[in-house]
Amino acid sequence: MRGNGMIPAIGQPWMGKHILLLHCSEDNKFLSYYKSDHAPIEPPSFSCAESLSRLISIGYAVNRVTPLPGNRLQYLLVL
Repeated sequence: MRGNGMIPAIGQPWMGKHILLLHCSEDNKFLSYYKSDHAPIEPPSFSCAESLSRLISIGYAVNRVTPLPGNRLQYLLVL
């Protein structure tokens, strides 16, 4: 351990999962996305359904859908 109490991670292979948050309007419009640093992504479409389809086709699975203020939905996708 180092002085800060953290175990060094340099040189260790990635062993976790990739996370992607997809924000859409309730009327099927893509708004934005947020992803973990090394998560693979397909170019989003104007359509939320098409964006979801592209992400599912490369292996993501929808983990949760959460309603957000302003008639928006957040999809949590995990790879």
